[in-house]
Formats: sequence, structure tokens, C-alpha cells
Amino acid sequence: MDIQEALERLRSGETAKAGSEMHCCMHVLAQEALQITAEVNGGYHEPCELRRLFSRLIGKPVLETFALFPPFYTECGKNIFIGENVFINCGCHFQDQGGIYIGDGCLIGSYVVMATINHGLNPTERGDNRPAPIHIGKNVWIGSHATVLPGVTVGDNAIIAAGAVVTKDIPSATLAAGVPARPVKSIE
Repeated sequence: MDIQEALERLRSGETAKAGSEMHCCMHVLAQEALQITAEVNGGYHEPCELRRLFSRLIGKPVLETFALFPPFYTECGKNIFIGENVFINCGCHFQDQGGIYIGDGCLIGSYVVMATINHGLNPTERGDNRPAPIHIGKNVWIGSHATVLPGVTVGDNAIIAAGAVVTKDIPSATLAAGVPARPVKSIE
């Protein structure tokens, strides 16, 4: 199995059984991501150099409107998709094997975690990786230290409060807060 096929199968939600060929591809992706993130996080880089490194990490170009404040962590990278005018603040960790899609105009606060992998509850399946994509709509603001879990969609213009743990979809134009995150206010 080649890496591109593994990425597509992960984005489709196919379980990567522990020790399987797809699971081995995930380890290859992790080694490349660890190397690139070490470079990103290892010293100061001009914004254009950070965009070049991030493009290498995700395997596709990012626009000049993209901005990143390191450090940044991922153990895949190739299933991150970034829109226009996106800002990612320092300390974020994107576990993107299942796919992370970030719409135009998003602001991602410091130390945000987006996790697209779950594991089996049964101890015999605990090593299996069960991916589900995260979709972040346009003009979403995710506050610092928030966590977004597998399979969640956050609608356009929503705000996720700092420290929230998002376990379910959040409607557009809604402020969500808490653990677990719940809609608390409509945004006009």
C-alpha cells in the first residue's frame, strides 16, 4: 500500500488495525512529520519560511495569507487541509490522520488540540486506530486550550470557548463552551 492510498483510507474512516500495512504507513508518516516539525520548532523562521515548511509538512501549498506561530505538533500532517486567511497560534497539536479541514478566516488559539483518532474499547482492539475527520467551518474562532474530538463539525462563524472539549457538532453562528462543550449563545 502506498502512502497516498493509506491517507485516503484513513480519511474515509477505515480502521487501521494494529500491525497492519496501513498502520505501518502511519508510522512512516509520523517519522516524516516529526522531522519537519523539529525543523519548524527548532528556531526562528521568517513567515515565508514557515509557510514553506508547513507546506512541506502537509504536502500541499498554503497561501500567503496563512500564518503560524510555532511550536506546532503533528504525527501525520498530510491530512491537514487549510483555507485562506487561517492563523494557528503557538503550541497546537493536530492529530490529523482522519483529516482536519479548516475553512477560510479561522483563528486557532494557542494549545488547541484536534484529535481525529480513537481506539477500540475492547482491550484486544486497543491498538487499532479508528479515524474520523474534523471539519472547521469558515470564520471559526477556537479559543486557547480547547480540544476538538474525532468526527466533529464546527459550523461557520462559530466560537469555541477557551478550554472547551468539543465532543459533538456545533451549529453555525454559535458560541460553545464547557466540558463537554454545549451551545451557550447564538452569535448575530
